[in-house]
Amino acid sequence: MLKQDLIAKNPLRILNQDAQGNPVPQRMGLVIARAGLGKTAILVQIALDSILRGNKIIHVSIGQSLDKTRVWYDDIFKDIAVAELENAAAIEEEIMRNRMIMTFNVSAFNRPKLEERLNDLVQQDVYRPDCLIIDGFDFAKATREELADLRELMEVMGLNIWFSAVSHREDNRASAIGVPAPCHEVDDLFDTIMLIQPATGQQGYNKLNIIKDSTGCAAAGTTLELDPVSLIIQG
Repeated sequence: MLKQDLIAKNPLRILNQDAQGNPVPQRMGLVIARAGLGKTAILVQIALDSILRGNKIIHVSIGQSLDKTRVWYDDIFKDIAVAELENAAAIEEEIMRNRMIMTFNVSAFNRPKLEERLNDLVQQDVYRPDCLIIDGFDFAKATREELADLRELMEVMGLNIWFSAVSHREDNRASAIGVPAPCHEVDDLFDTIMLIQPATGQQGYNKLNIIKDSTGCAAAGTTLELDPVSLIIQG
């Protein structure tokens, strides 16, 4: 399999172009699920897809070590490259060259600190990202103003930004379009929202439901399948 084949067969291709076939230069996206269903794995697959299409990404890991985040990339790439991907070593090198991992303590993450670090990289011509992955953001404690501030950062810097959020079984609150707490009151700030739902049978796949997409790429209600063991999105 060639790199182009991998890109073409990736189920996430449905998020890459709008209805007119144009790329989406800016998007604020959200992957939400209960703990352990594969949020980080989805974010890593989004990042890898972006890199393979020629973009640079920064993975912002909040409350998790750099090494643990790097292992996610190594493991996911091995799983998608297992189908005899030609030049896998060269592609893996390309991924490492176009991916940067930033870590923050939970209490130390906010827009000013993130923006300062991003501006240092851009202004010194070290690294200019096209996409930010923000994993571990605490939506339960965040204010609407904080999220609106991060959306403004997306617009100022011309980025795609993807977040993960943890929902809880015992919290039944949800927005009108089905976005569960703690994101039910801020769903309007996101362009694309995907909800992971667990498999109903022992041999079934988890469901990755696109419950909102205002970019024109995917219709709300579109469902992808997620292997509950490997956490790889299925075609």
